[in-house]
Parts: sequence; C-alpha cells; structure tokens
Amino acid sequence: MDLQNKKTSLWIIVGITVLNAIGMTIVFPLFPFLLGKYVPDAQVAAVMSGLVSVFAVCTFLAAPLFGALSDRYGRKSILLISLLGSVIGYLLLGIGGALWILFLGRIIDGLTAGNQSALFAYITDSTEPHERGKWFGYLGGAIGLGFMIGPAIGGVLGSISITLPFFVTAGITLVTMLLIALLVPESLPVEKRTTHLTMKSLNTFSHFNEVFSWKEARALIIMGAFFYVGLGIWQFNASIFLKDVFKWGPKFIGAMFVGIGICDILSRVILLPWLLKISNERTVGIIGLCGLIAGLSLLFASAYYQSIFFIIGAVACIVLGEGLFDPSYNARLSLSVDDSKQGLLQGTNQSLQALYRVIVPLGAAAIYTYSHGAVFGIGALLMAFGLVLFVKLKTKA
Repeated sequence: MDLQNKKTSLWIIVGITVLNAIGMTIVFPLFPFLLGKYVPDAQVAAVMSGLVSVFAVCTFLAAPLFGALSDRYGRKSILLISLLGSVIGYLLLGIGGALWILFLGRIIDGLTAGNQSALFAYITDSTEPHERGKWFGYLGGAIGLGFMIGPAIGGVLGSISITLPFFVTAGITLVTMLLIALLVPESLPVEKRTTHLTMKSLNTFSHFNEVFSWKEARALIIMGAFFYVGLGIWQFNASIFLKDVFKWGPKFIGAMFVGIGICDILSRVILLPWLLKISNERTVGIIGLCGLIAGLSLLFASAYYQSIFFIIGAVACIVLGEGLFDPSYNARLSLSVDDSKQGLLQGTNQSLQALYRVIVPLGAAAIYTYSHGAVFGIGALLMAFGLVLFVKLKTKA
C-alpha cells in the first residue's frame, strides 16, 4: 500500500469504528427494560450483572486467541469473524424468548470479541511509530463519538419497541462488515505473519505466558493495570457518587456525561495531535497521568467538601488526562514487540481489560459502602503508582 492508500484506509477504519461504537452502545440503555420481560424487577440488577460478567469472562478467554489468529491469518479476516459473532449475539438478544437465549447471545459475542484488538493492530500495521499516538487518539475519539450517539438512538428506538434497537444494532454491525470486506485492504503482509499455529497456540493461558515473557511488554502491561483499574473506579462509581453525595438527578448526570463525551473527543482529536507535534508520547502520557491523579484527588476531596467547582475540575482533569494518556500508552505498547506479534499483544491487553471490568466493580462497591470518598482516594494512589512505573519505563518510544 502506498502512503495515500494507507491514509485512506486508516480514515475508513476510523469511520467504521464510529459505526461499530454506535452499534454497541445503542443497546446500553435497554438492558434493564429487556430483562424486565424475563425476571421480576427485584432480580433485574443481578441478572444484568450476570450478562455483563459472562461477556467479560468470555472476552478475557477469547481475546488473546483471536489476537494470535490475526497474527497468523491477517487482521481483516479476524475482524470480520468478530463482527459476525456480534451480529449473531445481537439477533439472539432481539429474538429472545427465554433468558438462556440472552445469555447465549452474550456468550457468542464475548467469545468472538476480537474486533478492538484487530482494529488497534491494524493501526499499528499501517502507521509509522511516531504517528501511532495520533492515530490511536483518532480511534479513541471515534469510539467516544459513537458512545455519545448510540445511547440517544437507542432511547428513541426503545420507545417504539424494546427489541427494535437490538435488530438495528445487528444491521449496523452487518453494514460495518460489508464496508470492511469491500473497502479495507489487509494490513499485515504475508511475509510479516507468524508461520504456524500449534495446539498450544489454542490455549489462552499459554498466550498470557508468552506475552509476559516479553520484558518490555510485561512492564507496560503491569503499569497499565494501575491505569485501567484506577480509571475503572471512576467509571463505575461516578454516577452513584453524584447521586448520593451531590443529590444530582438523571438530567444533571446525563448532561455531565454528554459533556464528558465532548471533552474526550476534543482531547483525543485536537489536543493530543497538537501536543505530539511539540513533544513525545512519554511526556504526553506523563501529563495525562498527572491530570488523572489530580481529578481523582478532587473527587476524594469533594466527598468531604461538596463544591460544584471540585466536580467540574475533577471531570475536566480526568477526561483530558485519559484522552492524553490512553493513546500514548497504546502507542508505547505497540512499540514493545514486532509486527508479527501485534495481534497477540493487543488481544492480551483487551483480555486483561475485560478482567478488570469484572473485578473492579466488585472491589470498588465494597469500598464505596464503607466510604464514598475513599474509593477515589485509592484510585488516585493507583494512578500515582502507575505514574512512577511509567516514568521509570525504558522503551523504544
């Protein structure tokens, strides 16, 4: 691929990522209402937790395998298979008829959850090392845009029929598949692929062992755990904290999340590329982590001194910090291995993020019941540990 075709393909990938994110988030507001058709209201929260957990566990098990398969057979084919699994999963949710069918839909979608790692690997294949932070930022901005649009569409469609959004999501995902099949060229040349797969290659945990044997990648992944867990504490507790401590209602909290989406897109699409022109991924990542520490510390303080200015400052610092650090981190991570291992690396990273999404809500909920503010203080400390490790890392970036 020449330079112009590569850039065209990258922008197509960004556009497809928007569609993919819209499709995923259309159904987010509808799960409680869908489950209300199958279980009593008192059981909805527990069953919804089960649906989220079973998807995350399946992703944890399957993502490294799909990453390794993309290193062997290319990004495009794995991306198409992953999206096909999502189509089947959403159709089963729409068809329903029994609770086990809903769980089957989430299991199929989780077991084929390789689209994010394939997209990140595609960006790595198609960019020069110094460009990756910028393009990872664009990809994150595309996801943020989709996350803003999707729930709004889902709310409108859900008012017509509670199952309609699931069929629409399946349709959007199918369109995404067709666009990839017709417009997106394969990014991983045959000569750069891994040459064979063994029975050991089909063992998810052997992939973890392999990735953690790479010293540079291991150091980054351990550092990343502090970031993702700290960020998860904010994501899973923000709404309930604002409800309990500041007595905000759905309108205020909803408006705040719209603002978060806008700031996230601006930080990734405008601020990040500008900073990367005058600095490097490491420095930008440090700035981002400092912002996250400041934001979580302000939330901790706001539990004891209720000030709207603390909340505004906290949200601004956290959103801008995440928008700067996340793409910079992914860019440095991509530099830790060669091209033939990018899929396995990104798949393992996606798998571990799924694991954090299972563990963090449970731990954070337990701490939150003890102290509404302490959970954010712990998040700030985790980010501070992550900052120390990030500063000490010696990588190619």
